[in-house]
Amino acid sequence: MNVTRMSVVSVAGAAASAVLLCAGTALAHVGVQPVGPAEKGGFATVNVKVPNERDNASTVKLEVSFPTDHPLSSVMPQPVPGWKTSVTKTKLDKPLKVHGKEIDEAVSKVTWTGGKIGPGEFQQFPLSLGQLPEDADQLVLKAVQTYDNDEVVRWIEEPKEGEEEPQAPAPVLTLSEPAGDDHHGASGGEAKSDAKDDAEKAGHKSETAAADSDSSGGSDNTARVLAVVGILVGAAGVAFGVLAGRRRTS
Repeated sequence: MNVTRMSVVSVAGAAASAVLLCAGTALAHVGVQPVGPAEKGGFATVNVKVPNERDNASTVKLEVSFPTDHPLSSVMPQPVPGWKTSVTKTKLDKPLKVHGKEIDEAVSKVTWTGGKIGPGEFQQFPLSLGQLPEDADQLVLKAVQTYDNDEVVRWIEEPKEGEEEPQAPAPVLTLSEPAGDDHHGASGGEAKSDAKDDAEKAGHKSETAAADSDSSGGSDNTARVLAVVGILVGAAGVAFGVLAGRRRTS
């Protein structure tokens, strides 16, 4: 009986370990995280987060490629201690217009080398990106991770909505709507019109409240007068009764 219980416990432990191992592997992939908002049509700072998935090797190289269908006019890496950075630019078939200027090339890849991410460690590689596209909800940045044992992991599979996550998903930067698209971003004319309407509504409410206050005040005064009259009438009645009683006695 004890042997059977030990076998069951061993099998359960092994299964749990396998589940945790798979979960850790699924979560430990190269990703991109914005620092603050990443709004359409604007600029953003992001961190490319690179974990080391191996117990017997260190990551020594990272390559991040940018989409050609939505080229970025500016990609600037922030220096990372111990790492060298190389920026690759590509000629564009259709120039971009940024701040009234035409740009005929865009950054297509950034490469980091010379550093080391050891087992059980991760490293973040900051980037400044812009101008972000206005007609896309996300940017897919394909990454290639190289270890010092010459193993290469390609994080280039684009995740599809409604489908299971790929084995080696590409980092995806989700873009948000500009803050000016909400009610606070209305034009000056609309804002003035709204303010005028609000002021008129507020004035109407004030007049109504004042009228109610006057009506209430008048009702209170009338009630007080009637109360005093009632008291006087009552007192007169009592006095009349007393005088009548005295006359009958005499």
